[in-house]
Amino acid sequence: MDANDPAPAPRVELTGFGLTNPSAASLVEIDVATAAAAIKDLPSRGGIARGLGRSYGDPAQNGGGHVLRLAPGSIVVDESDHTATVGAGVSIDDLLRVLVPRGYFVPVTPGTRYVTVGGAIASDIHGKNHHLDGSFGTHVTNIRLMLADTTIVEIGPDRDPELFWATVGGMGLTGLMLDATFRLLPIETSRISVDTYRLGSLDEVMTEMVASESDFRYSVAWLDLLATGRHVGRGVLTNGAHATAGQLTAAEAGDPLEYRADQLAVMPPLVPPSGVINKLTVKAFNEMWYRKAPRSRRGELQSIPTYFHPLDLVGHWNRVYGSEGFVQYQFHVPDDAVDVMVSIIHRLAAAQLPIFMTVLKRFGPGNPAPLSFPQSGWQLAIDIGVARRRIGPLLGAFDRMVLDAGGRHYLAKDATMTPETFRRGYPRLAEWQDIRARVDPAGVWASDQSRRLRIT
Repeated sequence: MDANDPAPAPRVELTGFGLTNPSAASLVEIDVATAAAAIKDLPSRGGIARGLGRSYGDPAQNGGGHVLRLAPGSIVVDESDHTATVGAGVSIDDLLRVLVPRGYFVPVTPGTRYVTVGGAIASDIHGKNHHLDGSFGTHVTNIRLMLADTTIVEIGPDRDPELFWATVGGMGLTGLMLDATFRLLPIETSRISVDTYRLGSLDEVMTEMVASESDFRYSVAWLDLLATGRHVGRGVLTNGAHATAGQLTAAEAGDPLEYRADQLAVMPPLVPPSGVINKLTVKAFNEMWYRKAPRSRRGELQSIPTYFHPLDLVGHWNRVYGSEGFVQYQFHVPDDAVDVMVSIIHRLAAAQLPIFMTVLKRFGPGNPAPLSFPQSGWQLAIDIGVARRRIGPLLGAFDRMVLDAGGRHYLAKDATMTPETFRRGYPRLAEWQDIRARVDPAGVWASDQSRRLRIT
């Protein structure tokens, strides 16, 4: 090797945030200037972009190939039309630290701010506001995309819309996103006005969610899946809206756009292999979480991190599940299949699994992206430790119920789907594959997930 040649990329073992199914790949650090050379140097196993590794399964892994990590890039805000043009490697955490003090909020945020803009588009992330505002891709106006042959194209809803919508939700399999432009949400303050309801049964939670969804931009419910009897599915519903300047106290009004997002603790790596999650600890946590919520409280002012990203307050919180990791099972069913959602929740409660993360949301209409997850109806997400060996048959039964009802599962959280499950949930796959074949006929872009599910 010539002395001037760059050192080979280190080979590292990677997992998703669920810490399952590791695979080894060459991790290549790139920026916009070096991206083309990195793509030309990809091996036969191809490459995939990786942001901050917050997909729960394997979409940002590429065993035996290359994984490309793009440097953050710049953040440029255009206040004349309320948009931002942002490097694909920039995180929502980075964005909020810049945007909020300037009176803006991101159009959509998931439950963590440690997601890159490229990852947000590739997964077409959704948040607590999908019922009104849709998913992230709906707000994107332009993507600068490097194709497999290193050509750079600019795409948007009105420029090669087929490729644009294939890229939105396309899990990084159409090209390397370099930057993107998207609309921002103007805000008066950095506070969220939150209405909280403690509700004693699943029926109460779902009834209140439907009744109040048009009155609030943000809505989410936490459910207790260890409650039994008439309290099955009891939960806490929190509806939110961006607070106006007039809602602030005198002290807060001095700096209405102050934004801080500090971690309070870090989960240590030395936990038992099966983690600290068990029925006793979760039952105690669920009881505490339920009881600490007021029966009804209106207009409480919370910070953006407290309302949107509570788990980010603890670094590496995924370690609570131990070295064996966990899966997040996230699915959607349409409104006319609400009985399927109710049945699944009751079966989870009957199984008495130690589940403390259970999130129920409402979805509005989907967008034109063939592989975008959200569609009108109900969405449930649960975290289950892999050490619970009996979950496989249970989740398999849920898969059949979801698909028979016309639902689907979220690719960004998936670690358990089969190719057949994926194809049934995403009936427009062939349409997406035709677009992908146009821009990457040799199959340069590949991931562990794309091979496992035979996406490409």
